[in-house]
Amino acid sequence: MKTVRISRDAVDGLLSSLLKRSPNNYDSYTETVNEIVNRVRQSGDEAVFAYTKQFDGFELTPETIQVTEAEIQEACDSIGEEMMGVITRAAQNIRTYHEKQRQYSWFDSKPDGSILGQKVTPLSRVGVYVPGGKAAYPSSVLMNILPAKVAGVEEVIMVTPPGKDGKVNPGTLAAARIAGADRIYKVGGAQAVAALAFGTRTIPKVDKIVGPGNIFVALAKKAVYGFVSIDSIAGPSEILVIADETANPRYVAADLLSQAEHDELASAILVTTSETLAEQVSKEIDGFVAKLSRKDILQKSLDNYGYILIADSLDEAVDIANEIASEHLEIVTANPFEVMTRIRNAGAIFMGEYSSEPLGDYFAGPNHVLPTNGTAKFFSPLSVDDFIKKSSIIYYSKEALTPVKDDIITFARSESLTAHANSIEVRFEKQGE
Repeated sequence: MKTVRISRDAVDGLLSSLLKRSPNNYDSYTETVNEIVNRVRQSGDEAVFAYTKQFDGFELTPETIQVTEAEIQEACDSIGEEMMGVITRAAQNIRTYHEKQRQYSWFDSKPDGSILGQKVTPLSRVGVYVPGGKAAYPSSVLMNILPAKVAGVEEVIMVTPPGKDGKVNPGTLAAARIAGADRIYKVGGAQAVAALAFGTRTIPKVDKIVGPGNIFVALAKKAVYGFVSIDSIAGPSEILVIADETANPRYVAADLLSQAEHDELASAILVTTSETLAEQVSKEIDGFVAKLSRKDILQKSLDNYGYILIADSLDEAVDIANEIASEHLEIVTANPFEVMTRIRNAGAIFMGEYSSEPLGDYFAGPNHVLPTNGTAKFFSPLSVDDFIKKSSIIYYSKEALTPVKDDIITFARSESLTAHANSIEVRFEKQGE
């Protein structure tokens, strides 16, 4: 990891480096993705089956595209009772957390005969993309399906790529059953996103697509946005740790590596007020990397996007954390709750030395689908809010409209919208008002 003292030039260079990882910068893949999306839109299942054979090595048919109940049961049996128990307990924590996010319709009536309100309605059908192969994460299944179910979505359609044998990762299927997926299809990549967005003979069209994926999936979601809603265009994972001299360097090093192992493009940043801690963390990281299984990925991630930043004060550390706006932010200081009050931009905030990032990835309850690449400045974690829509409710009696009609007419005419003004005026013309 590179160790530098914070300066304006250092910060600008770091931000520039991190932003290069954004999916918005992978234009070389856009043409290929658009071709896949357009072909699926035009040819439906025929294109989906062809791309699945080309990219996944499995020949789908209308009879084999949907995962059967027998396949799901086989998956649950194969992972064993212990793992089923773990997934079930994690799911309960996630469900309980998201139940507190529920929103309800409200109405406000006044004595003048007016009623204003907001009607909250869950989306009808949502598509959840789940990666396959080496990137199969049952935890992501829980994090994407459960908020939708808590929101009241009528039907959750899950898509995930099959292996060459036509099977789906058993942990993924087990998590889907526990979370409550209604239908599961053996389709992955950009072709799965397009199928969800436009519908095919076998895969129904959805209202929104959520879930992580590779660059082809991310760009496909970008391409279909507008035809359907999406959660976000997610970039590589990232973690930032704010630590002072009280932090345990071994814990900090382990937490930084917990995200660096995801991807060669993942970033791991320590911002500390202690040069001694910086040196200790660097040594601990070297020791961990030498023995961890994903050594090559870890090393490339750290070489390219691993930083230890030395701050002159905790205030400066907080400022740089807000500027970077990391997906995951850990605060390991003498008073983490006080520091937390000054954080404006972060996807998820972990406080104290026993609140390591994997706690949030798997078990605590808050969603691990988080804004990346600085978008925590204006985006939030995936939540129940992502699976509802709101309609404004307006009711005025004649008695309520009468005292404000002239204001509306004046406003409309000031914008040269005479039909708007007329719409109000006709309601009073019989009275000669």
